[in-house]
Amino acid sequence: SWGPFVNIQLADGVLLQFAEPPVEIQMQHYAFLVDDELFDRAYQRLRDGGVVHWADPQMRRTGEINHEHGGRGVYFKDPAGHAIELITRPYL
Repeated sequence: SWGPFVNIQLADGVLLQFAEPPVEIQMQHYAFLVDDELFDRAYQRLRDGGVVHWADPQMRRTGEINHEHGGRGVYFKDPAGHAIELITRPYL
């Protein structure tokens, strides 16, 4: 980690760098394919933390998850306003 960034090392050499706002970076969308167990834990944390979330990328179905592609999915925003998507099945 350096400067405003916090590094998170993932499997296979993937490194994510997060910055605390205020940092002027254009809004991005990040989708993570996770297994059902991790989805359940993450979704419970969203609900327990009172994080606003949606079932759709248009952010019309507040407080719901979707069941697209034979799995489940949810959208929420990180503190900097980036759209985060968790899905349990890849897009078909």
